[in-house]
Order: sequence, then structure tokens, then C-alpha cells
Amino acid sequence: MSSEGGKPKRAKVPAGTTLFHAASWLGIAVDSSCGGHGTCRKCRVQVVSGAAAPSDADGAALREDALAAGWRLACRTPALGDVAFVVPPLRTRPKAALAGVGRRILVQPAVQKRYLELEPPSLEDQRADLDRLLDALDDVQPRVPLAVVRRLRGRARASDWRVTAVLCDDLLIDVEEGDTTARRFALAVDLGTTTVVATLLDLGTGQPVATASALNGQAPYGADVISRISALDDDRTALAALRRRVHETLAQLAGEVTAEGGVASREVYEVSVVGNVTMVELALGIDPTPLSRAPFPIAARRLPEARAADFGIPAHPQAPAILLPAPGAYVGSDTVAGALASGIALGAEPRLLIDIGTNTEIVVGSSRRLLACAAPAGPAFEGSHVTFGMRATDGAIEGVRIVGGEVRLDVIGGGTPAGLCGSGLIDAVAALLDAGVLDAHGRFVDVDGPLGERLTWHGAARAFSLHNHVLLTQLDVRQLQLAKASIAAGWSVLCADLGIEPAQLTSVILAGSFGTYVSTRSARRIGLVPPVPDDRIVFAGNAASEGAKIVLLSLPERAAGQAILAAFEYVELSTRPELDEVFLAQLDLDRRPRPLPDRTDTPAPHAGRPPFGPRRTAAPELPPKPPNRPSCPRIKGDPH
Repeated sequence: MSSEGGKPKRAKVPAGTTLFHAASWLGIAVDSSCGGHGTCRKCRVQVVSGAAAPSDADGAALREDALAAGWRLACRTPALGDVAFVVPPLRTRPKAALAGVGRRILVQPAVQKRYLELEPPSLEDQRADLDRLLDALDDVQPRVPLAVVRRLRGRARASDWRVTAVLCDDLLIDVEEGDTTARRFALAVDLGTTTVVATLLDLGTGQPVATASALNGQAPYGADVISRISALDDDRTALAALRRRVHETLAQLAGEVTAEGGVASREVYEVSVVGNVTMVELALGIDPTPLSRAPFPIAARRLPEARAADFGIPAHPQAPAILLPAPGAYVGSDTVAGALASGIALGAEPRLLIDIGTNTEIVVGSSRRLLACAAPAGPAFEGSHVTFGMRATDGAIEGVRIVGGEVRLDVIGGGTPAGLCGSGLIDAVAALLDAGVLDAHGRFVDVDGPLGERLTWHGAARAFSLHNHVLLTQLDVRQLQLAKASIAAGWSVLCADLGIEPAQLTSVILAGSFGTYVSTRSARRIGLVPPVPDDRIVFAGNAASEGAKIVLLSLPERAAGQAILAAFEYVELSTRPELDEVFLAQLDLDRRPRPLPDRTDTPAPHAGRPPFGPRRTAAPELPPKPPNRPSCPRIKGDPH
């Protein structure tokens, strides 16, 4: 396909995909104001080859000579075989916005406002109020909820028949008094297991108005999704409590961003929610317990239509909630949103997306094929299960360097270090590897000089003093090894399935809040990412949140997000017989690439186990603690 006068583009799409969605997949904008629902009749394309019989909608919208020349409504024409077609240029120049990993998207939101000055009823014109309104909306044929009809009569008369129709795709969600076309807002939500992020968007400009984040209110039920599912096994009433808690978090964040932006909740006309399958199901009141047991079925890959009210979000009463599809039990709509934001499905060269978190999602592939899996990294990257670990807040050590035997620390907010966050943990281990204080197996090694003086003990575990009371212990190193080995095993298996070596990846995209701050060199040094040059490693920030914003700002991108599901192949790592051997090989902290073992048909020893929780591996041998040695010494001459 091609835009008129543009360079031809090709896409492989599932049979039955409409030409509208096929064009959106490649980023070619098709003129449309109804989002591909067949009501505006603007999405006209010209088929130049291939079978594309006219539909009833084509016959009603196009003249016979146009039909004979191959013109069709893109949203009503399925691709049942090879089809070549031309997309005319847009009649108006759309706004553009930067989103995701430096992608420029067309600002074409589903939420539209039409200011109308209607003729009042008379004895000569006794049309119904609703008919009068719909006749004025001559380019769309919207669905109309009963609630809108209830409000129409009073508002039309109170405003002397000067009203603004609020459309969301093909749904008429409200009729407002006067001209309110300047105010259109939407809310994008990244519903994380640990952290929830909400962003208020101005749909007129395509720019964010306010952003807020908060800890997920479900945290008392456990740090990961399996803990929260287990709470349901212990108490069947916990589902209502878990749903209530996340609704309270969402309502709090929505209130914060609307207050900051000076926006009334009724002016939020659409929301998008992305998250892992468990979080979304809990928020909607769906029992997620089957996700913890083989074969890990999800309730639906594509959930039915939902509203903002279903998530407890204060917004317009009729505001739809846009939900991206979920490929599998532990690869949810947040992964699809991240893939959309990163553009990983747009290029022909293989790329890797790692969304680092308690449950890390991994996607490898290109426009030809996408493989996805989940890796149980655990909460170490969030500072949990680390002896002096903490979240990335003021006082956390976020960077560690060793220069000439001197330990230099980067502390968030400056001042005295209070603990160690995830990026600092990776930096510390990488720096100690380079200095020879840690060996390739992650064990502390006695060394001379100032660094040797920092070696100490914390209880029965060997430790290294980063600053007075902040220690890195042998058990902390082990937690990092388990987390990074789980992630590295995931991308190793996916690369092997794709038939490529990890070094062949043209880019490695690190996503997630944590992925924004980790050092490229340190991540590669410990084997968290494949051995590729620095210029191939890209930081995408919160890609899931970016994807949630993109689907609100652009209908073509929303269509691409829905269509991308067909390209995803979900890989259940727990069924792979080679996984344990790959995982053990990745425990070492060195940069040498390790080949995958030959596959066998032997069932995996862990098959049927949910892909969560650290796998049991032998702990490193620790030398006995010497007598009368203080556990947390103050280091003489410590510059901090």
C-alpha cells in the first residue's frame, strides 16, 4: 500500500484485517472521524489489485463510477488475500506529537466535539429532539445512550439550542450547553503491581497536563501478583477488598491530576488502562486465581467494552475505558502498550524490548514476528529483599563508581546515603567486579588496600561497606544474580527461537521506571542485557505509560495496538526443558556469551509451575565468620 505519491509500504496482516487497520499498522493515516466504525464514510482508498468486492456500506457511500474504479471504504474492506491500494492524502494537516521512543504520531483522538446551532422546533418542523441533533451531525451516525437523551431536552432549551455534541468514536456520550469545544481531556493509566501512574492529556494539543504516581493500594496483600492471588485462596472475600483498594488508588491519582490541571472530572471523556493481566482483572472484579495454576488461562485476550466507572475512576459518567489486548497470562496489555510505544513491530530488523520490574516482560522480534515471555525478576530492582535496599527516593544510592580505590556514590537528592536502590545495586556489583572485589560467580574476594578495608560481615554474610551503615551483602549479590539470570534466560530463549544470536539485535530497548536510570555499561557488565554496543541500547522510560497515552491521542495508533496482538507469540518459559540449564548458566557475573544447550523432548522439571518466584539454586559458599569482628564498621577515611 502507499499514500498518494508516497513510497509503497508492505505489511503482512491476518486474513480478514480491514484495509483501515492494515494502513494503521504501517503508520499511514487514513482520513476518518469515526475511528473505523463505518459511520463517517471518509476513509476512502483505491484498490489497484487484489480481490476487494464492494460492501453494502460502499454502495451507499460511493457512486457507481467510483466503485468501478476500485474506490472502497477502508474500514469495511477486509484483506482476504494480497491487496494493493492507495491511500489519498489527508484533507487537513493533522497535528503531530512526539511519544514513545522518539516516535512522531498523528494527533487524531477518538474524542471529538461539534458545536451546533440547531433550529428550535416549530409547528412546521416537529422533528424529535434527537433527530434534530443527529441531522446536524451529518458526517457521523453515532450510537446514542439513553442517558444522553435524558439530558438533551433540558440542555438544548436552556442554551437556546446552542449545544456541543461530545463524540467518542461512534458513541455520543453527551450534549453540553454552549460551545465547549476548547476543552477535551483524557486520562492514561499504567496500572503497575507496585506503582500506578496516571497522566492527564489535553486532546486538543496532544500534550500532557499533569502526571501523578502512587504505590498500588493492594501492597498489603503482597509485593507480587502471586502473593495477591494467594490472598484470594485464603479469603474469598479478598477480591472485593483488592478491587476497592486499587479503585481508591486510581481515584486518588485522577483527583490529583485533574486538580493540578484545573479540569473538572466530567471533562475527562475517555481513559485508557494498561497493566499486567492480574492487575487488570482484579481492578475489574474478575477472579484471577486460575492464573496461578497450569495451564494459566486468562479471562479474555480482548476484554469487552468497559467504562472509566468500572475502574473507579472519577470521569464523565459515559467515558469509555480503552483496553489493549493481552497476549498471555503473564504478558499483559502493558507489554502491548510498550511494544506500541517502542515501535518494535514497525521495523524489519530484530530488536529486544525489556520492561524491567518485579515481573519483567520481554519481547524479541520485528514486523515479521514477535515473541514474548515473562521473567520472574523479583523485587530486587525495587530495593526489596536487599539488606539495605530502598525505593528510588531521596537518600537512595543510585550510582556507584570506583576510581583509584576510592568509592564514589551518587545519591538521589544529595546528602547522606540512607540505602541502595535498584540502579545503585547494579552499579555496585559491576564496579566491584571490575575492581576484583567480586569474582565471576558473585563471591567476595579478599583484596588489599582501601577496598579490602571495606570488606566486613553482616551477620553470617560477607559484605562490602559502601558508606558507613550502608552495606552490600553477599545475599544482596545473590538476589541480583537470580533476578538478572531470570531476565537473561528469557531473552536467550526467545533469541534462540527466533534463530538469531543476541549480538545480532539491532537495538535493546530498556523500559520501565527502573530501566530509565540503570547504567548501560553496568547492565551489560553483569549480563542483564545482551553484549551489544552502547549505541544499540535505548532507554524508553515508562513505555507502558507512553503506550497508554498514544492510544488516547491517535486512532490509527489505537488500531495498530489492537492489530499487534496477531503478531505476538506468547512463550511459556516454564514448559521449556532447557530453561533450568540456561538459567544456571546466566547466574555468573561475566560478559562471555553462553550458548543455549541442545533442546530435548524431556519435559521441563518445573512444567506447570507459574513463572513467578525465585528458582531455588545453591547459595554460594561463604567462609566462616572470624571471631570478634564488628558487623558494621565505620570506615576510616570514608569521604562520605
